[in-house]
Amino acid sequence: MGGGIAIFWTIALFVLAGVMAVHWLVAGGELPFLDKSVTIHTEGFLHRTDDLLIVLACAATLHLLGLWDDARRLGPYFKLMVQFIVAVAAALLADVRVEMFIENKAITTALSALWIVGIINVFNFLDNMDGLSAGMSAIVVGTLLTAAVGSGQVFITGLGLLFLGAVAGFWVWNFPPAKIFMGDCGSLVVGFFVAVLSLRTTYYQQAQDGGLYAVFMPLLALAVPLYDFVSVTFLRLKQGKSPFVGDTQHFSHRLRRRGLSDVQVALTLYLATLCTGLGAIFLRQVNLIGAILIFVQTIMVLGIVAILEATGNKENH
Repeated sequence: MGGGIAIFWTIALFVLAGVMAVHWLVAGGELPFLDKSVTIHTEGFLHRTDDLLIVLACAATLHLLGLWDDARRLGPYFKLMVQFIVAVAAALLADVRVEMFIENKAITTALSALWIVGIINVFNFLDNMDGLSAGMSAIVVGTLLTAAVGSGQVFITGLGLLFLGAVAGFWVWNFPPAKIFMGDCGSLVVGFFVAVLSLRTTYYQQAQDGGLYAVFMPLLALAVPLYDFVSVTFLRLKQGKSPFVGDTQHFSHRLRRRGLSDVQVALTLYLATLCTGLGAIFLRQVNLIGAILIFVQTIMVLGIVAILEATGNKENH
């Protein structure tokens, strides 16, 4: 279960190193050889350092919560309470909030907290088979980074690349057959950073081409993980079970019962996520007709998932 420790501390140590480098070296003028294209961002970085450290503190809280849960198996409602506290703190103190042209701070904070907690649990649920949570989170963040780069968001791009590096280093050892696992101390952190990056990335700029529908880019990028989360939660509630108690009703388990190996299951889910992710990338560049076609394509991909699940049910009976 040590993979989650490696993921969190890789991100944390590089973030802290970056903060110290900017404060002690660049801000002090001790690195005159740096190009102006780099130093021009120093003031902006210093201005947002507090937000970055708050985000890191929130991730550390989730990491410690996950370590505790990995060791003692905490109750789901206690974990959910802590997740909401962390989500509200990130939204209020670090300005990790959905905007969507809503000016009411209470509404945006509530929506953001719900989104953060939801995505945390999406990737916690996905950590049910080798390679899934790490691989799919990397695909989603890679998709979102195209928007961050296109919008000129240097710091979000940097944080996203750091996340990809940490997760990819773990994924090499977690791809089936896994030699190491992330545990809750890793899956909670992974979900949190995906949520933060999805909220802080700019998808629509009035001066650029594209319509308001570009703000739905995270939903498309996360379509497959969200489908798994929603469908499994619905099935558990329908059966009178707690949605927080693990079982083998995930899409990945259904594919494996159909005869696919763990490697084939992982690759199938990667491909499905890449399909919706590619549509999400082009959402910022198309007109309304193109956007409708992308949404239809996403629904069709999820339809294939649903057909495979239904076929699995018939075989099980």
